[in-house]
Amino acid sequence: MDKKRIYLSLSQQSGFEQAYVQEALETNWITSGGPYVDEFENVLENYLKNDSSITALNSGTSAIHLALILLGVKSGDEVICQSMTFSASANPILYQDAIPVFVDSELETWNICPESLEIAIKDRIKKGKKPKAIITVHLYGSPYKIDEIHAIADRYQIPIIEDSAEALGSSYKGKSCGTFGTFGILSFNGNKIITTSSGGALISNSVDLKEKAIFYATQSKDEAVHYQHSEIGYNYRMSNICAGIGLGQIKILDKNVIARRENHSFYKEVFNKLEGVKLFKVINDDYTSNYWLSTILIEPNKEKGIDAESLRIAFENQNIETRPLWKPMHMQPIFEKYPYYGNKIAEDLFEKGLCLPSGSNLTIEDKNRIKEVIQTFFN
Repeated sequence: MDKKRIYLSLSQQSGFEQAYVQEALETNWITSGGPYVDEFENVLENYLKNDSSITALNSGTSAIHLALILLGVKSGDEVICQSMTFSASANPILYQDAIPVFVDSELETWNICPESLEIAIKDRIKKGKKPKAIITVHLYGSPYKIDEIHAIADRYQIPIIEDSAEALGSSYKGKSCGTFGTFGILSFNGNKIITTSSGGALISNSVDLKEKAIFYATQSKDEAVHYQHSEIGYNYRMSNICAGIGLGQIKILDKNVIARRENHSFYKEVFNKLEGVKLFKVINDDYTSNYWLSTILIEPNKEKGIDAESLRIAFENQNIETRPLWKPMHMQPIFEKYPYYGNKIAEDLFEKGLCLPSGSNLTIEDKNRIKEVIQTFFN
């Protein structure tokens, strides 16, 4: 096949990354931590505002794990987690030998359902296991129902870990996603809005929590001339070179967000008059999504051979990558034995949903190829 591959979500270089990396090499700052890590944290804090304290780490998964540790989650504790998400949201619960309790989505934001959440909390309390934390997710960059969810969390005094791995550049009522919970997390994996090649960040509103997170992320070294450790530590700190890449990337963050939102507008126009297809969008103007990925739901039509998987194959035949929505955690072999609260909304989304190419560097030619596949498939 001579057509170039169109990927789901590739990183885009700004042109500034190489200078930062070269400077790190020349000054021999080739280690975890370093001046670029400090600078990257400061830039992110200024971007997010809301008194954010940032700890730069080697992944978003590490950030969730540290958030659980800082909240005192231990073996046997229960942590509620949105089921419709990537497994990295839930895996750290098992790292702590804790018990995940999964909650269904609602149809408006595809995120954690307030009604099912409260049912789950009440039932776990009734069973004598009040959850130690709630992990919420801004799915595909679109904010969850923040007012409703946080009102419930406050009522039962349960802290929220806000998984904003996909939501840098998204906001609710003008406030940045990642800054609503007790902790927030970001991901800078290669497919995100900006990348540090691999990396993530823990967001808190306390310098003390940031310092404690850095302590755990750098092997929990006590203050001593020799290496001494009174607590279990982790090798989770971001490297200076990765942070340098991040400093180059953040210069085009706003540009990348605009490009992703323009992709969404492109798909809105393409699907506007097609029956049986619904492009996912935010509820109202209170919600601002970066549209990290543009996603659709397709009502199956057996007579015409139309469903999400058939469209995925049609794209693949033209060397264009698409992907099903996240398979809900309560349907995953590793998690299916754990408690689940809700109906079948997340399952239905998974069955009918498809993620479309959404990279910040999609060209007009790319979009024309994508449009041609869609029009041929549905006509």
